[in-house]
Amino acid sequence: MAFTRATGKHRGPSRLTRKRVGLAGAAALATTGVIGSLASPALAADTELPSLEDTGLNQAFVAADTLAEQIDAQADAQQREADLAAARAKAEAEAKRKAEARLKAAREAKERAAREAERKRLMSYTLPVAGSYISTGYQAGGAVWSSGGHTGVDFHAPSGTSVVAVGMGTVVEAGWGGAYGNNIVIKMKDGTYTQYGHLSSIGVSVGQTVTPGQKIGLSGSTGNSTGPHLHFEARTSPDYGSDIDPVAYLRGHGVRV
Repeated sequence: MAFTRATGKHRGPSRLTRKRVGLAGAAALATTGVIGSLASPALAADTELPSLEDTGLNQAFVAADTLAEQIDAQADAQQREADLAAARAKAEAEAKRKAEARLKAAREAKERAAREAERKRLMSYTLPVAGSYISTGYQAGGAVWSSGGHTGVDFHAPSGTSVVAVGMGTVVEAGWGGAYGNNIVIKMKDGTYTQYGHLSSIGVSVGQTVTPGQKIGLSGSTGNSTGPHLHFEARTSPDYGSDIDPVAYLRGHGVRV
């Protein structure tokens, strides 16, 4: 008696059908890569995935790190150079400031010394005729003088010799002075007066300020004179008769006579 296989839905697939389905599924899994995770140990050992070191991605990471390090090193070098340049500029500025301060101090010291030297010069006194000597002393007697005595001193001076102010002062008389001939009277800084007589020429005018050693005229023999010389007087006023010892006067102001 022959039997035929029913083909209803309640019957499972045959062995051949199951085999065909299994082969198809394996192919699909292999295609999607899932088979790799379900493979047998032997198959997995033969098909290991490549490591990170074997890929180009790691090389990219290394290159990026190297570039970053180079940029950092360059930035550090630039910062060091900037710091050094700033330090040099600061040092140069400080050196310049100190040099300028030294120059200023030296200039001020020089100016102070010059002012002090000028002050001393203006306060100093000198002989009315450089390198000369007294040929006739103070209060010498004789008929030559109308007062009966010499009211000043005579300095040896050939005609045309330079006559200078013995100290700083202001000219109060410059012209003819009778027996004194051409004469000059100067009010000195200390309030006293000096007179220069018998001049051949006058080089200053009334109201003019003169300084020690300044040329004021030339010696001669004008007025009541027996020969070229300089008549010099020291007075307490600009008037005749107020004379004081001219030698003591000059020595009192530091002049060697």
